[in-house]
Amino acid sequence: MEREELEDVEIQLLLEGIYRYYGFDFRNYALASLKRRIWNTVKTEGLTTVSGLQEKVLHEPECLERLLLNLSINVTAMFRDPSFFLTFRKKVIPILRTYPFIRIWHAGCSTGEEVYSMAILLKEEGLYHRSRLYATDINETVLRKAKSGIFPLAMMQEYTQNYIQAGGKKSFSEYYTAAYGNAIFSSELKENIIFSLHNLAIDNSFNEFHVIFCRNVLIYFNKFLQHRVHKLFYESLIRFGILGLGRQESIRFTPHEQDYEQLVSSEKIYRRVS
Repeated sequence: MEREELEDVEIQLLLEGIYRYYGFDFRNYALASLKRRIWNTVKTEGLTTVSGLQEKVLHEPECLERLLLNLSINVTAMFRDPSFFLTFRKKVIPILRTYPFIRIWHAGCSTGEEVYSMAILLKEEGLYHRSRLYATDINETVLRKAKSGIFPLAMMQEYTQNYIQAGGKKSFSEYYTAAYGNAIFSSELKENIIFSLHNLAIDNSFNEFHVIFCRNVLIYFNKFLQHRVHKLFYESLIRFGILGLGRQESIRFTPHEQDYEQLVSSEKIYRRVS
């Protein structure tokens, strides 16, 4: 057996063990990205093989926590891709105004930057008081960080630029207090946000939503898991509900391609039509 084949077997055994023992299912994540992240953990744990990592993960829950942080994708930013939020403000907000109450799901919310961005946008549009934002992720550690609403002060210059380009209507600094190198966001922004664990690979829908965001998450899944998640989103959206995806993601070539229309050709914002 070639070395690469052996490595693939070791990775499959590791993922199967994590699923059977802990219930976290990474078996249908895209393999190339997964390999890099697993090997990063092998090295940082001072090990030399994936099998060594498997033994440590199964016997030391703390090692699993560290692996989960490496396997889950936690790259995010406030008002990331400003044109997406600007388009949302111009094209989707008028639609949302027609509903008496608005439920929004941020699936795979990571450390919460995009959830707070949406809370700010809804406040400025006068819709936050009748909105509920559900922010979910597989990783408890990043959810705790998201709940805190505390982000590095050093990032605020970039986030302010994003906010302005996204059509922000105030001074961005009005939303946070600077202290000890951090930006502590206003607790008012958290009033209508519910943070919760949810695993897109195995969990089902838990409500009916007017908007679902899942940006830059599906690119790390294989086709099987992507189709499962699209089915989950389709079943969770109301008719004429909105689905927001990342720039590298699309509804094309999925079983639900015919069930959506693209609201704006330049942004991955779709509306369920059937």
